[in-house]
Amino acid sequence: MTDISKMTEKDLCFMFDHTNLKAYASSEDIRKLCAEAREYGFRMVAINPLHTAMCREILNGTDVHVGPCVSFPLGQNTIEEKCTETLLAISQGADEIDYVTNITAVKDGRWEYVEREMRTIADICRAAGVLSKVIFENCYLEKHEIDRLAKIALTAKPDFIKTSTGFGTGGATVEDVARMKQVVGDAVQVKAAGGIRSWETCKAMIEAGATRIGCSAGIQILKEFREAAK
Repeated sequence: MTDISKMTEKDLCFMFDHTNLKAYASSEDIRKLCAEAREYGFRMVAINPLHTAMCREILNGTDVHVGPCVSFPLGQNTIEEKCTETLLAISQGADEIDYVTNITAVKDGRWEYVEREMRTIADICRAAGVLSKVIFENCYLEKHEIDRLAKIALTAKPDFIKTSTGFGTGGATVEDVARMKQVVGDAVQVKAAGGIRSWETCKAMIEAGATRIGCSAGIQILKEFREAAK
């Protein structure tokens, strides 16, 4: 678990996936997102796939990763469609892939399908040297479904499991982060995303076991972190 007492500004910034997934985000908005990520040393920009190539060009030579979201925000594409989208994003310069699991398959109890999807996308990313993150969208799931997805991740081996898209009926909760972390331990990392807008909330997510934070409020959270450290 991350030791908050020893965390530096650089450490915190390196946990942020700086996010703009709005349908109406302009190219200028995305350029601004990239400039902010570069200035503050954020880990990644989380974007829609349309912007992958542009972000790659802007962020070349920096430590900031480009992270398009696949099958976003509903997850209601076939495995084949998700794989095609993943491969295209990688070809355009993606360093990381966040994809939404097939929530219908989860609800139907089609666990073999869910595992095949997770394993296939994780394998594609691993072969390309790209990180993979599976978005559960916990607001639609029962606790036993969250547990089952996390257990599948132990065998499919994505790099991260992630709480939410931020576009559902609810976002990250401390309870869910702790639950996911309890299942996967150190074998898979946990990303908290959705509704994280303050250092207090961010801190609670990190203390619960999150090692990556997806949010659009990273700059404000950093300011609050600095104030708290005084």
